Amino acid sequence: MQHNCRVAIMQPYFLPYLGYWQIMNYVDTFVVYDDIQFTKKGWIHRNRYLNNGKDRFFTLPLKKDSDYLDVRDREISTNWPRDKQKLYNKIKGAYATAPFFNEGMTVFNRCIQCESQNLFTFLLHSIHVIKSVLDITSNIVTSSNIGSTKHLKGQSRVIEICRKVGADEYLNPIGGKELYNREAFEADGIALIFHEVGEVSYKQLNSAYVRNLSIIDTIMFNGINGTKALLPAFRLL
Repeated sequence: MQHNCRVAIMQPYFLPYLGYWQIMNYVDTFVVYDDIQFTKKGWIHRNRYLNNGKDRFFTLPLKKDSDYLDVRDREISTNWPRDKQKLYNKIKGAYATAPFFNEGMTVFNRCIQCESQNLFTFLLHSIHVIKSVLDITSNIVTSSNIGSTKHLKGQSRVIEICRKVGADEYLNPIGGKELYNREAFEADGIALIFHEVGEVSYKQLNSAYVRNLSIIDTIMFNGINGTKALLPAFRLL
């Protein structure tokens, strides 16, 4: 089927799960929100890794600030040089016996080596590192660079961003199925499609498979080439 412009719009997550990269790999333009309010509950500054067969969080320490600031206005803690080493050691200890440990640690280390302590700049750096490692060729655009849409909320904002970048297909994770209305998108000539990770599972040492961990987990157990091979393992609904 011919298409002109497939688009996804996502928050800037810290080393997100495989599905995030599957979506990025499928679309032509991948818009990353920088002008949205930071929330502690999501995946912006944290993710999950495997430690002794159980999922645990790893977290970016943030400077204390107003809860109402946008992601682009938040900063990483001034203790980051010390905390960065702690985070590195935590991942190193958890995955020491993983089959692609060296590959995984090299990628992880590149992701956390960012001169800026601005949260969004740091996250965008790590997103570009993984994109490059996985040979993803889609174009990354920052939401504020395509004109302000902050006055809009939810579906209206998504449709407006799609308009601005000339989308004819909009891809969203399956979790947003209840939030969006196909007819509203179609009225603007945009096909709304949902993404769901396929039946992906891989051996994680001796534990039962824990799904949707950070992409670092996927690389540790599959290597870069094995992770690239999982990029097409999804369903469109």
